[in-house]
Amino acid sequence: MANHKSALKRIKQNEKRRLRNRKFRKTARTYVKQARTALDSGDIAAAREATREAVRKLDQVASKGIIHPKNAARRKSRLMKQLAQLEANS
Repeated sequence: MANHKSALKRIKQNEKRRLRNRKFRKTARTYVKQARTALDSGDIAAAREATREAVRKLDQVASKGIIHPKNAARRKSRLMKQLAQLEANS
């Protein structure tokens, strides 16, 4: 356990931030999952909308520093690649 007042404060701050960030990460994961489900269903309009929302959420989470920007870029790239493949096959 920490001995200094400042270290104790940092522990409290880190825990508070961890709990707040967890909500944002979970929300982003949910949107990505919904996009993947829409892409698997084959409905292009729904897939396009769900992918757009997932990309938006990933951008928000990355801009807040909750996930690394390259992590968000990788996820967005994979979603867009799946969407392009679905649109090409239709």
